[in-house]
Amino acid sequence: MKRNRIAILGGGNIGTSIAKGLLCSGLFTNEDITVTRLSSQPIGELAEAGVRLMYDNIEAIKGASVVVLAVQPRQAVKLLDEIKEALDPDRQIVVSTISAFTIEEIKAIAGDKLFIVRVMPNTAIAVCESMTCLATTNTSDDRFREIKDLFDRMGSTLVIEEKMMSAATVLCSCGTAFMMRYIRAASQGGIQVGFPAEEARQISAQVAKGAAALLLQKGEHPEREIDKVTTPMGITIKGLNEMEHNGLSSAVIKGIVHSFNEIEGIKQIRQHD
Repeated sequence: MKRNRIAILGGGNIGTSIAKGLLCSGLFTNEDITVTRLSSQPIGELAEAGVRLMYDNIEAIKGASVVVLAVQPRQAVKLLDEIKEALDPDRQIVVSTISAFTIEEIKAIAGDKLFIVRVMPNTAIAVCESMTCLATTNTSDDRFREIKDLFDRMGSTLVIEEKMMSAATVLCSCGTAFMMRYIRAASQGGIQVGFPAEEARQISAQVAKGAAALLLQKGEHPEREIDKVTTPMGITIKGLNEMEHNGLSSAVIKGIVHSFNEIEGIKQIRQHD
């Protein structure tokens, strides 16, 4: 893809991770990426990454062909009101990571001629290992293909209907935390059975990575891989059954559904405001 100037409005966790991912992809230099954040916020990670840092959103989007909105939902309206006059629909693509804000809602504030792509990556984008879901109103538009190609360089992508973005937020973005909690728990179990903490973390993380690679490369159902390591009366099936008796699968499903319901609740509150 052609190299562009990118402005990331919002230098929080996801904005910083995207900036790091753009550098990690090898397609962009420090000078190509501008990140904005509040003057009261620390700049440690951004300073270490070496990207251009600004506190003025209007100034940041000048010369940028891609403008990434990476703020919290509660900050979205204020940001859109601030930048709407400076956005150029003829030469800029707007990419939004803002959960619970639809394309139509963004257009209603910032201008209906804008081409907008909603994306939901996760913080693994910093090391080009994100799972990113994308949605727009016209997937055949060259501008959408440009954005998809960009995120393809920073992990895996899946094009979805916009109505699925709330679900994508939970499974994709929140999912990183869910997986981290499992790895932490496995590490703690490893410590209890004799490994030093660092070694337990290394083993648990690599096992999780390997399990995921088996599914992604072979395209099989998880149960098929489980069957390969659960011998009759063996220790694996005994461990799995103990976990299930204590609610492993049920807890994960309930957590995902609970987070989804929280997003839906936020959307309903905003619709009544």
